Amino acid sequence: MPPNQPVRRVVTPIAEFLRDEAAGGIFLLVAAIAALVWINAPFGDSYEDFWNYTLTIGIGSFSITEDLRHWVNDALMTVFFFVVGLEIKRELVCGELNDPKTAGLPVIAAVGGMVVPAAIYFALNAGGAGADGWGIPMATDIAFAVGVLTVLRSRVPGGLKLFLLTLAIVDDIGAILIIAIFYSEGISGEWMAAAIAMVLAILLMQFLRIGHPLAYVLPAVLLWLCVFESGIHATIAGVVLGLLTPARPFGGRQTIEVLEHRLHPFSSFAIVPLFALANAGVVISITALGDTFTGRIGLGVILGLVVGKLVGITGAAALAVRLRLGQLPTGVRPFHILGAAALAGIGFTVSLFIADLSFSGAQLDDAKLGVLAASVAAGALGALVLVLRSRRAEPAGPPPPA
Repeated sequence: MPPNQPVRRVVTPIAEFLRDEAAGGIFLLVAAIAALVWINAPFGDSYEDFWNYTLTIGIGSFSITEDLRHWVNDALMTVFFFVVGLEIKRELVCGELNDPKTAGLPVIAAVGGMVVPAAIYFALNAGGAGADGWGIPMATDIAFAVGVLTVLRSRVPGGLKLFLLTLAIVDDIGAILIIAIFYSEGISGEWMAAAIAMVLAILLMQFLRIGHPLAYVLPAVLLWLCVFESGIHATIAGVVLGLLTPARPFGGRQTIEVLEHRLHPFSSFAIVPLFALANAGVVISITALGDTFTGRIGLGVILGLVVGKLVGITGAAALAVRLRLGQLPTGVRPFHILGAAALAGIGFTVSLFIADLSFSGAQLDDAKLGVLAASVAAGALGALVLVLRSRRAEPAGPPPPA
């Protein structure tokens, strides 16, 4: 094996992942705008009529009936979370999260970026009708955040993208745990036992060295069904399947690399934009905006994402560096961390996902508008910090001749 082959196996998937996320951010933005235009158009009633249309899959007792929005949120988004699980597994085994010294800074920063936004939101909504939405401002949308960094690529060091990617992955781990623990209800012991049995069956297949991916399709579908019926959100099945996927060569294949290469574009360019189209639609009016910026739910989401992420990430990162629990990546300066912390306030995909689990009706609309407003503000703030400070950091001109 050539001496640079191990490095290439780590760097190439990361580069492909970042490239797909950045390009996928464009599709995500177009889908979100389309949802807003659709619901605010004269024919806006058709938006809810379409996504509330019920679809039954199966026969008789062996069938599931959901509206189209929840088929997207519960079924298609499982593929998105499967890709997230694959990325987490790869990073834990052979990526940034495998090296404590490298992972220390983004991991600690991510924890600060989850705790502070949740605390700000909860402080505004404790004991009120919006208390259940504390998980909304904890998420970071890596597609939009990396998209902004890609636009500013000449002004930011490469290490900042890896910092933000690692931070977002830890953020995803936190969001997954929150969804599984706090946003699941009415847990069925029998279906949970069945889900565990399917996990054991998959592990047995791996022990028997059954390597062809198609052999795992039926067990994966059955696992999703068991998790769906258990009361735990069905997308958690995708994460579990991602974490079960071998990170080392298996059956003569680089399994995670192959699956990510095939599924990540589908997730970024189709599933996530479809999710945005189904969930980002909210009626925008002076009254609605006023309610969002003055109501506890909307204000909690906005302050949590814009202020909480900025304070939590920069504060935790500064503490980690001071205590020597982490170090800045090569070429990354404190103002880069400040800009990345602001960009982490772009919550969007997972924030909308948790909002849908937390609320309905007018409360859901307030949360959605809060997420949209905060994401725009955080993206603009992060870009402004990086552009202005990068200009200030640039040398005034070429050095004088000797």
